[in-house]
Amino acid sequence: MAGATTDIVSLRRGHIRGVNLHEPAGRVRVTRTVSHADPAAYDALFVPGGFINPDLLRQSAEARAFVRAFDAAKKPIASLCRGPWVLASAGLLSGRTVTSWPGIRDDLVNAGATWLDQPLVRDRHLITSRGPQDLVPFVRALVQHFAGRPVTSSESTRTTSAPQRNEPPAAVLTAMKWMPRPSFRTAAAGIGLIAAGVFAAMRRAAA
Repeated sequence: MAGATTDIVSLRRGHIRGVNLHEPAGRVRVTRTVSHADPAAYDALFVPGGFINPDLLRQSAEARAFVRAFDAAKKPIASLCRGPWVLASAGLLSGRTVTSWPGIRDDLVNAGATWLDQPLVRDRHLITSRGPQDLVPFVRALVQHFAGRPVTSSESTRTTSAPQRNEPPAAVLTAMKWMPRPSFRTAAAGIGLIAAGVFAAMRRAAA
């Protein structure tokens, strides 16, 4: 929407499926695989979060090398939620100040980062955010960052990490509580198929 040309780079061709917490969400078409994407052809990199996506990416040597190429060239990098897992596995967080989903705070600290519990943190050409609750300031900062404009963030001279959270985010616990049970989803899908079949039969009878 801001005018950039983007590629969705993945480990495989076809479509990748988003996940809302642990529930399947929309599908996104992959435009290029990591093995056929040249970091030199891009101006910036966004590493998305989620539960599964960064865990798979961090296990890929090609994905780690792809991310390291952007860092070596000092190109803008942005990530949020659990996306910084990939940066940690690529060896990019030692001496950096970042934020992330609070649940991976210890992983990033153990990778050498200073972790802040703040909506947006900038450390040179890297900006990070905690997760969906911070999407509005994060997207605004991402567009500015990728366009080479100054980013107002929580960059800090703090040299010690913020403490661990004492409990998981209440909003997530509530959302998980109200997620439909698998049996309910199966029943709903079955009812939908039955309704579709009845409708099709009625149309054939009317014809």
